[in-house]
Amino acid sequence: MILYPAIDIYEGRAVRLVQGDFAQNTVYEDSPLEAARAWVEAGARFLHIVDLDGAKGGVPKNLHHIEEIASELQVPLQCGGGLRSLSAVRDALRAGAERVILGTAAFTDVDFLDDVLGAYRERIIVSVDTRGGMISTSGWQETTQMPAESVIERLQNRGVRSFVYTNVDRDGLQQGPDLEEVKRIAAVVRGRFIYSGGIGSLEHLEGLAALRQVNMGGVIVGKALYEGNFTIGQGQAALEPPRK
Repeated sequence: MILYPAIDIYEGRAVRLVQGDFAQNTVYEDSPLEAARAWVEAGARFLHIVDLDGAKGGVPKNLHHIEEIASELQVPLQCGGGLRSLSAVRDALRAGAERVILGTAAFTDVDFLDDVLGAYRERIIVSVDTRGGMISTSGWQETTQMPAESVIERLQNRGVRSFVYTNVDRDGLQQGPDLEEVKRIAAVVRGRFIYSGGIGSLEHLEGLAALRQVNMGGVIVGKALYEGNFTIGQGQAALEPPRK
């Protein structure tokens, strides 16, 4: 599994939210590029970038930061936030994203999803964000009555093969993942998924690794890295199987 350091961009700075609450944001770095550079220099193999302004407003607002990071640093990026049109997805890929993450529009606009998958299937990830087990949309500002498992099934039937699964209720609290929940999601996903939400210690990463879910490709970590709970190297080692 791969450890994905998270860079959430809000009002031009690298921040972290608590449970998706924009009013509870902590600025960790004034420059998203410098935040990215620090993670890459520490050994990050991939970066997870979210345009929070875009997620909140519905159109990308920080593609220039993604372009800057992609041009300065030799590490692949997966990026999301406000990608609700084919042209927005195309712009994110042109800015340097290796993969793009769809949220709200993947659930609300079937034609858009079909078009994007038709054009860029292998580079598309759908973000399944939940509160109380139900899908959360619009930058985590709205919660639907759609259960995560049924939505994943529906998306897979349309051709989606890669997901990010986030438990918003746990995000930013550093209290650890719900391992039973992760196992339930892993049982539904036929392709690959990345877990996100609540990681605060190496033990949390080790607990996810111990599940041995072959379709879980990585874990996204934000606040725990920014606050120095563990290093990139330590986190990556915790996710890798012990050497025989």
